[in-house]
Amino acid sequence: MRIVVLAGGIGGARFLRGLKQAAPDADITVIGNTGDDIHLFGLKVCPDLDTVMYTLGGGIDEERGWGRTDESFRVKDELAEYGVGPEWFGLGDRDFATHIVRTQMLGAGYPLSAVTEALCARWKPGVRLIPMSDDRIETHVAVDVDGESKAIHFQEYWVKLRASLPAQAVVPVGAEQAKPAPGVLEAIAEADVIVFPPSNPVVSVGTILAVPGIREAIAEAGVPVVGLSPIVGDAPVRGMADKVLAAVGVASNAAAVAQHYGSGLLDGWLVDSVDEAVVEEVEAAGIRCRAIPLMMTDVDATAEMARQALALAEEVRA
Repeated sequence: MRIVVLAGGIGGARFLRGLKQAAPDADITVIGNTGDDIHLFGLKVCPDLDTVMYTLGGGIDEERGWGRTDESFRVKDELAEYGVGPEWFGLGDRDFATHIVRTQMLGAGYPLSAVTEALCARWKPGVRLIPMSDDRIETHVAVDVDGESKAIHFQEYWVKLRASLPAQAVVPVGAEQAKPAPGVLEAIAEADVIVFPPSNPVVSVGTILAVPGIREAIAEAGVPVVGLSPIVGDAPVRGMADKVLAAVGVASNAAAVAQHYGSGLLDGWLVDSVDEAVVEEVEAAGIRCRAIPLMMTDVDATAEMARQALALAEEVRA
């Protein structure tokens, strides 16, 4: 079975760990979000790609869900002593090595997709991880600060401000001019199943879909496309999906997110058991829907979610 997964950060990475357990013989291609990428201290940082790579490769800090395990922050502290910031973004000493290697390879002329493949040669995540694009794309969020509208990088909105301000708009800067990375459209065309994990529908999965050609390729793939709701009981399981959903005019509930993706893209949708009342509404929108437990409390629970997603895909196919 060839499975394509569109993945953001922590939620996407943890779902993939369960998917690997549920379908150990599957050929899994992960199209990773690069809209969260940022340049810091002269280095190219790819948070979502690294979170998938570290999580599946056994190097993630399990408690935080991002960064390396057994991490220290001496370089960050030394930079702060020099007055060099930003201090709000926590790059650890081990993590720095990844970004240095990436930046050196990019500087030598390698595209991000080739760099990601080289980094994965160390971590052996057990999936093929491809960035959505080799082109530079950065998600910016429009906010009002002291009565003045300004656009800030998504990392500043989420990490520094903790999404404390209402998002007026979310813009994947550079996406319109970008092209899918090599292998992205081919993987979609060859897939047996396409999965949207419980990642942020706006700044994770939505940013991937904003790259010209990707949404169209998924809609035309002719295979089941199944998603899992990141909203449980009208609130995001983690993160700030409610804030960015409001910015694009979508209510923070499982049915609204399914309708946001649309029946032209989505064939099946899993909602949490507490949201069973919306199943009929989602199915009325032309999307097959089932209610199951959707909390990724451990790998076994996540694997069961993945099995249910694949089962729904087969139901749609039949």
